[in-house]
Amino acid sequence: MARTRSQRGKYNEQFFRSMGGPGPTAVGIFVVLLIVFGFYMAFAKQLPFTGAGYELNATFQNAANIRTGSPVRIAGVNVGEVKSVSSEGDNSKVTFTVSSSGQPIHSDAFVKIRPRIFLEGNFFLDIDPGSPSKPDLPSSGTIPVSHTATAVQLDEVLTALQSPQRQNLRSLLEGFGTALGAQPTAAQDLTQDPDVQGLTGGEALNKTFDHGAAAGKNTAIVNQAFLGTAPHDLSGLLRGTSRFMGALASSEQQLKDLITNFNTTTGALADESQNLSDTVRLLAPTLTTARSSLLHLNDSLPFLRTFAIELRPGIAELPATFRAADPWLDQTKPLLSKGELGGIAHLLRKGTPGLAGATGAGLSALPSLTKTSNCVANVLIPTGDQVINDSFSSGEPNYREAFYGFVDLAGESQNFDGNGPYVRFQSGGGPVKVRVNNPIGGLNANALTGFTIKPLLGSQPALGPKPAINHKVACDTQSVPNLNGPAGQPGPASPAVSP
Repeated sequence: MARTRSQRGKYNEQFFRSMGGPGPTAVGIFVVLLIVFGFYMAFAKQLPFTGAGYELNATFQNAANIRTGSPVRIAGVNVGEVKSVSSEGDNSKVTFTVSSSGQPIHSDAFVKIRPRIFLEGNFFLDIDPGSPSKPDLPSSGTIPVSHTATAVQLDEVLTALQSPQRQNLRSLLEGFGTALGAQPTAAQDLTQDPDVQGLTGGEALNKTFDHGAAAGKNTAIVNQAFLGTAPHDLSGLLRGTSRFMGALASSEQQLKDLITNFNTTTGALADESQNLSDTVRLLAPTLTTARSSLLHLNDSLPFLRTFAIELRPGIAELPATFRAADPWLDQTKPLLSKGELGGIAHLLRKGTPGLAGATGAGLSALPSLTKTSNCVANVLIPTGDQVINDSFSSGEPNYREAFYGFVDLAGESQNFDGNGPYVRFQSGGGPVKVRVNNPIGGLNANALTGFTIKPLLGSQPALGPKPAINHKVACDTQSVPNLNGPAGQPGPASPAVSP
């Protein structure tokens, strides 16, 4: 038996209830809520019951041009809207939201009120999010008035250019035109560069463009250098400049003194204006000459860099070297005290003048020492090295035979009595009586007499007269004597003396 539609609906309802599922009423309410939620998300663009989201405050000197609901943009893209505008003393406080696509906003962010295009009308907030190195602004944070700006309106421009101001501006332009077109006098040309003498101000300005290409190139190089070689170089420069300015602000009195001294310096420079003008005129050729020197210096930098790299290991060892040298330095300080090397240095300082005088006086003795050295080396030593070739020759140089005689004399004088040592000799005699002259005198000043077994053969060398000494002839100029010459031959035999 077929069921009617109402019966089938009741059956299905009973079936769902028997399965524990929601009824049709609950399903209908769920569908209506889902549709309302979709419409809310389409227009509100945020989840319900989540509050206002990420909001910021900005303080402006004048926010009369901004309205609630005005868009908030970053690089032309909408990221939020203005929620409220209120007065805060002489300034205006604007509260606005920023969506997740526009976050984060940093503490150095900058906000400007800019006019929208003609078809859009009204104004909007243009946000510069700030530097990534700066901390993020928390929700409900405030951007100070120093980081905000208001768009200038046409009525403000027209209000600034009232009749007196427009007359002043006209006078300024007329005076500027006259200054550019006026022909300089001879007196004015005296203080000008020769390249622009006789030219009007406009002609002189036009002449500067002759050097504009080189100047522009160098300016571009400087600007490129200002960009730095790594990210945040410029921001680091600005931070350093900020610290520098803060230090100057904390030294107000020193700044006043600096300005006073600068005024004095400027006055001195003004007195030397002609010399300064000559210096500036010669600066260009000087820079041209210096360019070649700088190029050579640039060529030497790689070698200096290599030297610096090679030097780094040695520099790294310096701290350890200093630490190792500390004990030595601790001992060096007492060593250099007055009781040690300091006292010795003091005594040497006192004795140095005397030593210097003695050295100066000793210089005069050096020629005599030279002559004495030449005499010993060129005359006396060669004479002592000669071998005397006679019947008593030992084959040794005569200076050694002299020492041999000293040894023999010492042997003969070994015996002594109460009167001292005496020479030993062997007693003897014979039928031959001999006599020699007594060289030292005595009881018998004429001769010494004795007896021998056989007659004497003679004396060697012959005893002759003592040679004369000539003090005017230097020893080092004498020739080496020949000890084996005629004066050194054996003498005649002594005559026999009858008993």
